[in-house]
Amino acid sequence: MRIRSLPLHALPVVLAILFACAPAHAERIKDLASVGGVRGNALVGYGLVVGLDNSGDRTSQAPFTVQSLKNMLGELGVNVPPNVNPQLKNVAAVAIHAELPPFAKPGQTIDITVSSIGNAVSLRGGSLLMAPLKGADGQVYAIAQGNLVVGGFGVQGSDGSRVSVNVPSVGRIPNGATVERAVPNALDGGDEITLNLHQNDFTTVSRMVDALNNAFGSGAAHAVDGVTVAVAAPADPGSKIGFLARIENLELTPGTAPAKVVVNARTGTVVIGSQVRVMPAAVAHGALTVTIQESLDVSQPGGFASGQTVVTPSSTVSTSQEGSRMFKFEGGTTLDEIVRAVNEVGAAPGDLIAILEALRQAGALRAELEVI
Repeated sequence: MRIRSLPLHALPVVLAILFACAPAHAERIKDLASVGGVRGNALVGYGLVVGLDNSGDRTSQAPFTVQSLKNMLGELGVNVPPNVNPQLKNVAAVAIHAELPPFAKPGQTIDITVSSIGNAVSLRGGSLLMAPLKGADGQVYAIAQGNLVVGGFGVQGSDGSRVSVNVPSVGRIPNGATVERAVPNALDGGDEITLNLHQNDFTTVSRMVDALNNAFGSGAAHAVDGVTVAVAAPADPGSKIGFLARIENLELTPGTAPAKVVVNARTGTVVIGSQVRVMPAAVAHGALTVTIQESLDVSQPGGFASGQTVVTPSSTVSTSQEGSRMFKFEGGTTLDEIVRAVNEVGAAPGDLIAILEALRQAGALRAELEVI
């Protein structure tokens, strides 16, 4: 058996075949849907990082850093005269954000990310002072404090030259915030829970309803829309935990993905779904290369002439066109045939994007073309 090698530019499309043509198999509800109301909540705060090695905010350009420092010192009993503005370089004003996971309880800790909002060069070696983290409702849900872990590194010379690795103005504090307030339990009250699919699909919703009714009895579940399934559940929150444990381990075969071609114009990656079809069409592909060369010619007069030596520019323009071939798609062409034809004509990913767009404009591509 002879094995043909594929060009490197065909790798993105080959990967699409391996994933898109995989046979359908059963998946757990746990991997297809999430429980309604069980989600994380975003937290945000403002604070000061101190102890920096001369890499903090330049207070002349970030006056809010000095204002924050004076307010903090005033709360600690240190009075700074109104007309005195400390010129510090070891303090930086920062924004803090984190996610409060579902069912988080007071006393538990969460990770936080700290980012400079002034002109600090680096947060390496700094410590975050106590700062409240608020939710969208304005309530304080956690208190942050601790020493930063900064993955970036940067140095700057007196002449303005600078070398940096990664981003030194952002750091993290593992377990840097302590939860102070719990979010209301989404499972409290009610005799019904909802399951929300990660992707809209009517076939998957219908099959999920059938799987739940087969497991818990007819009428236990019903579809609300193309994403949501409602399931009758015990009213007791403790009983709901065991009930959800049974639900999330039920298996079903999800519906096939819609016919879609996803193109990443920045990287040249093209992913073609297994349901994509092409109607009868003929495609010609070619490449025109234009080369322009610039040179300088010297025009020098004779020995007894009165003229002057002159340098004149000269341009040479040449064109070349690679041999183009036309290939034909039969009606109902499958993914394998599309990839084989495109590879034989030698189209790179960038050319493949143009071919797919032209097929869509001609009405021959039976799929949604999404460019990201």
